[in-house]
Amino acid sequence: MVDIKEAIKELKKQKNAVILAHYYQRGEIQDIADFVGDSLALAQWAARTDAQVLVMCGVHFMGETAKVLCPDKKVLVPDMAAGCSLADSCPAEAFAKFVGEHPGYTVVSYVNTTAAVKAVTDVVVTSTNARQIVESFPHDEKIIFGPDRNLGNYINSVTGRNMLLWDGCCHVHEQFSIEKIIELKRSHPGALVLAHPECKGALLKLADVVGSTAALLKYAVKHPENCYIVATESGILHEMHKRCPDTEFIPAPPDNGSCACNECSYMRLNTLEKLYDCLKNESPEIKVDVDIAAKAVRPIERMLEISARLGL
Repeated sequence: MVDIKEAIKELKKQKNAVILAHYYQRGEIQDIADFVGDSLALAQWAARTDAQVLVMCGVHFMGETAKVLCPDKKVLVPDMAAGCSLADSCPAEAFAKFVGEHPGYTVVSYVNTTAAVKAVTDVVVTSTNARQIVESFPHDEKIIFGPDRNLGNYINSVTGRNMLLWDGCCHVHEQFSIEKIIELKRSHPGALVLAHPECKGALLKLADVVGSTAALLKYAVKHPENCYIVATESGILHEMHKRCPDTEFIPAPPDNGSCACNECSYMRLNTLEKLYDCLKNESPEIKVDVDIAAKAVRPIERMLEISARLGL
């Protein structure tokens, strides 16, 4: 019987490939990846690797971002159907029309968007750097922020801005149950709530720490003595348990059904078997229209430049 993990490692060597995985991937994929991180870290890693083949274990827009940054490299994804509800909530044509109806606005787009949306954007942001990049603009700058309304509202609240927001959201972060989280806090006195800024405003007001996946992980590592209720996609708990094996992490439950955790069905489409087939066959491969890529790369590179300047 073939040892699939060893087979994947051998294919990586043969093809000069690296595997990049998001924190929301299955634990076994995170464990075999060359680099695991959030959207900002994955973009930074893709931009600097010397490998000729990049396997992006995440969702489709992450593969597009890697391809736009590395047009001469082959970018693969284990499952082309691994999309993103947030990216889907912002169709490129509709967003371009919205931007055209508001001349004079600086367009700030969340990384969870298609390359076509990035092509009509001035600067891309992630949840790690969104606040700092917005604050790098003059306070009276007219800004369109899309597509996540929750992240946009959060940034407005902490910066005093009045950005014009596109009405999009992530289905995972929209579904957390505030009532169930309050019940968890009652049954776990002293537990701190860690929440991603894509969550609804009411949940963020309840949270003790608000931040990107990387920021929430970093906080937990610095304070392993606490018990945590984690309100983001439950894949991050894999790395949290690895870094803090003696810390109790409780996944925040969604509203729907009796499930005790909240998973992104798109992220879970990637499996070790699909990863092996992807490397073996060098397919599915991400392709981005040349003209769109030429426009989309500028706001991504601007994000990376600002992030480097700010030390993010």
